[in-house]
Amino acid sequence: MATIEPSTKRTVVLPAAPPYTVDDLLKFPDDGNRYELLNGSLLVSPAPSPPHQLMITNIIVALQRAVPPHLTTLSTVNLRISDKDYYIPDIVVVPRKLVDTVGLMFGPDDLLLAVEVGSPSTKMRDEAVKTLGYAQARVPVYWRVEPDEGPALYVYELDGDAYGPPAVYKAGSVAELSRPFPLTVDPAAFAA
Repeated sequence: MATIEPSTKRTVVLPAAPPYTVDDLLKFPDDGNRYELLNGSLLVSPAPSPPHQLMITNIIVALQRAVPPHLTTLSTVNLRISDKDYYIPDIVVVPRKLVDTVGLMFGPDDLLLAVEVGSPSTKMRDEAVKTLGYAQARVPVYWRVEPDEGPALYVYELDGDAYGPPAVYKAGSVAELSRPFPLTVDPAAFAA
């Protein structure tokens, strides 16, 4: 399959054909795009913009202030959910002991929290597809941060096999959270 990269107008030939697997993905070119999989379908996003990266950093700082010593935060990790489902969350919280032993990819059982920061190119995917995907993978807590809403923090917690309706915290309101660890934060602190 060939794609045209808009910034350079050059053709990139992908080394496999759909439906893709995680093993196929490992053969893709390192071209600055973020490649993810949903049931073998390719999801492609551009590299995060500087404001997006700054917001990720600000969220990590807020998490790091409260994270207990046996846990840690990481950004842009590989998450293999199945052979045909693979995400790269903006931020995760995992047990610290896994950092040196996990290898190239985390599994969904390793994550206590997955965080996605919205952007124009990923908003619908983060709100619908990834909410369902993280719930089906049984990730206990999923945060969706929407920068264009002030920012706003949407907190989804696993209730059985699905997430219940999200708790929504707008900039200027204080979120008092208990999972995956106690944290009090105003989403305004995430602003770039």
